[in-house]
Amino acid sequence: MESTRSEGDELIEDYVECLMSLDANARPCENDNSSLATHAEDPTSIPVGIIVQPIRELAPVGAEDNKEPTLGMEFESDEAAKSFYNDYARRLGFPFRVGRSRRSKGVEEVLIMKRFVCSKEGIYRKKPSSEGTRKRERISMREGCKAMMEVIRDSDRWVVSKLEKAHNHHLGTCSRVGYLRARGFIDTSDKASIVASDAMTLLRQNAFGEGGDAQGLLDYFKRMQADNPAFFYSIQVDNNSCVTNAFWADSKARTAYGYFGDAVVFDTTYKKNKYMMPFITFSGVNHHLQPVIFGCALLIDETEFSFIWLFETWLAAMGGRPPVSLVTDQNRAMAAAIAKVFPNTCHRFCKWLILSRSKQKLAHVYSAHPTLRGELEECVIKSETIEAFEARWASVIDKYDLRKNTWLQALFNIRQKWIPLYSKDTFFAEISSMQKLETMSDLYKKYFNTKTSLKVFLTQFELAMADRFEDEAQADFETLCTKPNLKTASPIEKQASAIYTRAVFNKFQEEFVESLGYNVYKIKDGATSKFSVTRDEDSLETFIVSYNAGKKTATCSCKNFEFSGILCRHVLGVFLMIDVRVLPKEYFLQRWTRNAKVGAIMNEHSAELQNTCQESITSRYNDLCRDAIRCAEKGATSVKIYKAAKDVLKKAYDNIIAFEKSTSKGVQRDVININEEITIDDAINDQSLQDPERKVTNLLGQLLGSSWSP
Repeated sequence: MESTRSEGDELIEDYVECLMSLDANARPCENDNSSLATHAEDPTSIPVGIIVQPIRELAPVGAEDNKEPTLGMEFESDEAAKSFYNDYARRLGFPFRVGRSRRSKGVEEVLIMKRFVCSKEGIYRKKPSSEGTRKRERISMREGCKAMMEVIRDSDRWVVSKLEKAHNHHLGTCSRVGYLRARGFIDTSDKASIVASDAMTLLRQNAFGEGGDAQGLLDYFKRMQADNPAFFYSIQVDNNSCVTNAFWADSKARTAYGYFGDAVVFDTTYKKNKYMMPFITFSGVNHHLQPVIFGCALLIDETEFSFIWLFETWLAAMGGRPPVSLVTDQNRAMAAAIAKVFPNTCHRFCKWLILSRSKQKLAHVYSAHPTLRGELEECVIKSETIEAFEARWASVIDKYDLRKNTWLQALFNIRQKWIPLYSKDTFFAEISSMQKLETMSDLYKKYFNTKTSLKVFLTQFELAMADRFEDEAQADFETLCTKPNLKTASPIEKQASAIYTRAVFNKFQEEFVESLGYNVYKIKDGATSKFSVTRDEDSLETFIVSYNAGKKTATCSCKNFEFSGILCRHVLGVFLMIDVRVLPKEYFLQRWTRNAKVGAIMNEHSAELQNTCQESITSRYNDLCRDAIRCAEKGATSVKIYKAAKDVLKKAYDNIIAFEKSTSKGVQRDVININEEITIDDAINDQSLQDPERKVTNLLGQLLGSSWSP
């Protein structure tokens, strides 16, 4: 039979074995795109189907289950050995095939040996063709690689008898699309059959360069983690061991999330430019109303499974505490993943992205009615109640006879998912209806171009983040060293000016001044009084403020405080009417104040974090890193504090080592609870240890401020 094989049979065998090795243990997805569309009845069809591969997660750095094959290793069956070698090949980045097998002699031919070899094993030898015949020359992937693992049957076990782990070629850059196209299995003119693959290939090239090699990204991650152990990264690979998605967050991003992670924006605006890096950010707004990054990702594959992986990875990096609210673009797979990973987070679509997309969807309508766009946007942005919004929307639709417009009808049907008025009872950190953070698309236009390589991109992004930190430092300086202009003699305005940052105070001042123009009427007496607040007598937008005199608290039907975190003009109008001189402290959210970064991070979640940190070394490590970063931030503010911080941390480390030694007898390292209270010297006062029960937390509290607690 060997002599009758055609010239291309050996190459086709390589191809089939390669695909089998890559898909051997494919993880099933809910949207099962992993199956290859094979049709036996159609001899012209090739087993390509959907080229986008199922995704597997690469174990985080330091995982203990990445075993290497060794001589003498035993398996229950030959299939178990093949499965193990498949996982090993996937991690290293090479396809493999069954190179040889042998059966026993006799009546019952039993399989007794199987050899798994790298798909580049052997040398392809072109067979001479008959004169006058012309065959298309094919490119072989065989390069004489000797890497292999051979297993033999030993009773009821299979044992590794021969092993070679060295390869003679580069690992980790395999590309199935390129492999198929180079061998003529894919007609490059047949774009319909490979459109999904081509899109992914373009994104991979934008991210990793023409070869799709992610080594540069991995080198960047390793360098960042070497410089800062709190740097977090994780990588997702496909069955070809090619990097598909990657996530990372530096220490500043993880610390910032502790202060401002209650409201998050998941920015995927890179999709507006097909040449843009597939770069995604988790972001929010700080106490100066400036954008702040909570993590970054390169997302080439946009399946529900990939989004779940990304969200779970990000959540782990942020200490396991989900945000209160999350704003994203419209995407079915993304929405499904969010519902699973963040079941208690309020998810809303970004109104700005929907309004921007409406420019395209309604281009012909906008052209025919030039004033329509402005009226629609005003309806969305300036309406203050649900009733007013729905009345205005209906008025605009009727005015331009757009009842049958499918796009507008669809937007109205999902209005609860993107109009902020329908989620006002949840905190979104949106102080102004016009508030619009700088998107990744905006950042891309400012710092990058279509030919920016990944290495340059990462460098430029670091510079962009450095600019943002400078902006924050400048805002801190202006808040602390300058005084705002007060527009009234009210003690409430003066109180707010001393507590809020400058940017937030300016927004509060707008609300306070506007409150002077509202009419306030008392409509109910009692322990809880009610007031009607309106600007005009015939206004459609009337608000009801409830005031509890005993607790000195008020709530408004507009729910602006719940939504943005600062008091609305309606409550302020009532306070002025009933002569409230000073605002209760609960109306000043710490995240908007000058002291947003002072004191404990997320005190309300400290108990939850303590419980979580008992679960694994990784969670305990991350928790301690967060505390260490806070020490570093405070310790770097002056030379004197820096010296004290160094002394405190050194003595704390020495005492941890001493504690470890005292408890190590007969106890495994992993069960030592480093979160327990440890005695150390009082380094700041340079005194010897007086109280043997003095705690590390007390000293760190002195360094960070009296309000700090673990």
